[in-house]
Amino acid sequence: MAAVIDVAAPLLLLAVALAYVRRASTLSARGTPVPLWRQLCFAAGFLLLALADMPPLADVAEEIVVAHMVQHLIVGDLAALLVGLGVTGPVLQPLLAMRAFSWLRIFGNPLVALPFWALNLYLWHLSALYQGVLDAPLLHFAQHACFFGFGLAMWFPLIGPLPKPAWFNDWAMLGYVVVVRLLEAVLANVLIWSGKVLYPDYAPGQAEWDISPLADQGAAGNVMMIWTGTITLGLFTWLFIRAANRSTEQQELIELAEEHGVELDPARAARAVAAGQGDLLRERITAGRLKET
Repeated sequence: MAAVIDVAAPLLLLAVALAYVRRASTLSARGTPVPLWRQLCFAAGFLLLALADMPPLADVAEEIVVAHMVQHLIVGDLAALLVGLGVTGPVLQPLLAMRAFSWLRIFGNPLVALPFWALNLYLWHLSALYQGVLDAPLLHFAQHACFFGFGLAMWFPLIGPLPKPAWFNDWAMLGYVVVVRLLEAVLANVLIWSGKVLYPDYAPGQAEWDISPLADQGAAGNVMMIWTGTITLGLFTWLFIRAANRSTEQQELIELAEEHGVELDPARAARAVAAGQGDLLRERITAGRLKET
C-alpha cells in the first residue's frame, strides 16, 4: 500500500498541475491571462506540497512530533495559501460548472469554511488519528489531503475567488483571522502545557533524536504558536493596507464621476472596488457609459 501511495500522490499532483497549466493557456489565448504572480504562487504551493512529503522532512516527521507539525503547517497553511492565491474565478469555472463540484462554492462563505476547517484540525490531532498515520500510509495520505483541502477552504473567504456574503467586509475579515488563529493557538497551548504525553507512539524516534516526549510535544506547540503569530501579523497588515487602498480608490471613483457630471452611488463604487472592478468602472465613467450596467 505504501508503494501505491508513493506513486499515486505525485501523479495526482502532476495531473492537477497540468490541468492548471492547460486552463491558464486557454485563458491566455482568449486574452484574459492569469496574472504571472498568481501562476508563480500556484507553482510555489504545489512545489511545497511535493517537498513536504519528500525526504528529509517526510522521514523525520515519522519520528518526532515537531517535524510532523512543521509538515502539517506547510501543507495545510502555507501551501494552501499559495495555491489559493494562484486560482481565479475563470480558472475554477470549468470545475464549478460540473454538477458534481458545484457545491464547492459554499466554501466562499466563512460560516461554512471556518467550522469545517476547525473540525478537521482538531480531529486529526486526536491521539488515535495523529499516531495512526505512522503505520497506515493511506490514512496519512488522507490526513494530508484533508489538511490541504480544508486549509484551502479556510483561506478562500479571505483570498479566494468564490462568492462571499455581502456582510463579509474588511472588518469581518479581521474578525475571521482572529478566530482562525485563536483556534490554532488553543491547540498549540494544549500541546505545550498539557503535561501529558499525547502521542506515545513517537517514543522510538524521540529516543533516537535524544528528545523527551514532552519536550518534543511542547516544541510542536511552540512552532504552531510562532507560525500563528507571524501569519496573524502579516494578515492584519495586509487587510489594513487593503482597506485603506479600497477607501482611497472608492473616493477617487466618486470624485471622477463628479468631474464628468454623472452620479455614482457610493455603494456601487464600494462593490466595484471590492470585486476588483474599479478600473472597469473608471473606464465607463470616462467613456460616459456609467449607466450601462
